[in-house]
Parts: sequence; structure tokens; C-alpha cells
Amino acid sequence: MIQQIGMIGTGNMGSAILRGIVEARYIRSSMITAFDASSKRMRELEEDIPGVCLAADCREVAEKSDLIILAVKPIYVQEVIDEIHPYVNGKSVLSIAAGWTVSMLSKALENSGAAYMRVMPNTPALVGEGMTALCDDSTFSREDFDYVKGIFDSIGKTRILPERLFDGVTAISGSSPAYVYMMIEAMADAGVREGLPRVYAYEMAAQSVLGSALMVLSSGTHPAALKDAVCSPGGTTIEAVEELERKGFRAAIMDAMKACAEKSRELSKS
Repeated sequence: MIQQIGMIGTGNMGSAILRGIVEARYIRSSMITAFDASSKRMRELEEDIPGVCLAADCREVAEKSDLIILAVKPIYVQEVIDEIHPYVNGKSVLSIAAGWTVSMLSKALENSGAAYMRVMPNTPALVGEGMTALCDDSTFSREDFDYVKGIFDSIGKTRILPERLFDGVTAISGSSPAYVYMMIEAMADAGVREGLPRVYAYEMAAQSVLGSALMVLSSGTHPAALKDAVCSPGGTTIEAVEELERKGFRAAIMDAMKACAEKSRELSKS
């Protein structure tokens, strides 16, 4: 049974998960032990989540926790596992690293006595609107798997998927907040060019993206039909749509996501 949660890596994703689940009241901050190689991040976490236990190293996190979440960059996962390997017998290790497959986790944790699981969350978890894929190939007990699902259910939506889809998941939800932020920034810049104060431009762009996303999720209507409903004959919107089509808007997005998925596949082979 999971009673104590450990977080190794408190960067953007790790801290988003912790702040999200504490704010959602899924767990108490006193149930968390965390470590990051950056003392600055550790101080920030302590300020953001009063009551969290700050560990001196990865070993302390492993020793004090039932569930250990690896939220470090993919290139550091092996190093962290090597450090905690002797201290995870009977515990559960959860990886959020892109490109780190279940077979890689199995090999790295061989003879450790630990159960392992792979998930792919995203940073909107911080505001309770995350999207997390949970790999169906896991050695977690049913109770622990459900507990982890509950963590991510408390900070957004979840889907249980086969690992063969995870490179695509990385592209479509894991990394996609960055693409959306770029679009919001570009929309706001265009507003500023037209004379809007920047603070209003960001608000209007972000709210329009949020509202549009909610329309897709709540209406069940195809995005193309929703787009058509905004485009009046001979109007302003269809002019913008035509320009986006001319500049290869759809292809650029699809190509960017293809590159992201290919990078994820590359990481799994390194």
C-alpha cells in the first residue's frame, strides 16, 4: 500500500505534478519526500508546498517512499536508478521520462525487487487540466496502479494505452503545450501589432484557445465543423483560414509532431 510518495526531479513536470496533487487534496504535503540536484529548485518547492520533506539525495527519497517518481530528464534516468537500485526492494518506481520504455526500466531495475510503470503526463497538470497516458504494461499491483491513476485523475484526464502508442502520445500531449504556447504568443503579437495592449492580447488569445478546446471536448462536434461554423461566407475568418492553409499551417503542426515522436523513438534506442 502506498503511503509515502517520493519525487526525484522537481523541474517543470515534477513540481507541476506535486503542486497539482496537493492542491487537489489527493495527498498531504507531509506524505511527499523530494530531491533535486538544483538547490534553487528545492527552495522553490519548499516555498510552494509547505510541509514537503526535502531529501539530501536520491537514496533518501527511495528509503522513505513507497512510490518513487522519476521526473528527471531521460539522459539522467539510468544514473538515478543506479543510485536507488539497492533501496527499492518491495517498492514501486514510476517513470515519466520520454523514450524510457518498459523494457528499459525492466533491465535497469533488474534484481532490485521493485515494480515499475511508465506514464506520460504534461505540465497543465499544475492547473488541474493535465493529460496523462498510463502504460498498460506494468508490474504494479492492481491497487498501486489504481492509486497512480488516481493521482493523475486528480490533476486532469487519463488514458490507459499500450506502449506502442507512447511516441505518439509524447507528441500529441506530452510536448504539445509548448506548441500551443507558441501559437498564443504569436496571436498576442499580432494583437499588439494591431494596437492592443499586450496584457489584453495575451488574455484574449489564451481565453480563445481555452474556449475553443472546451468546445471540442464538450460538444462532440468534429473540429472541422466547429471551424466551418466560425467562417462566414466572404468574411474575415475565412481570409485568415485561407492564409494559414497557404502557409502550410496543418502540415507544419503535423511535421513538428512527427519530429517529436521520432525523437522519442530515438531516445528509446540510445
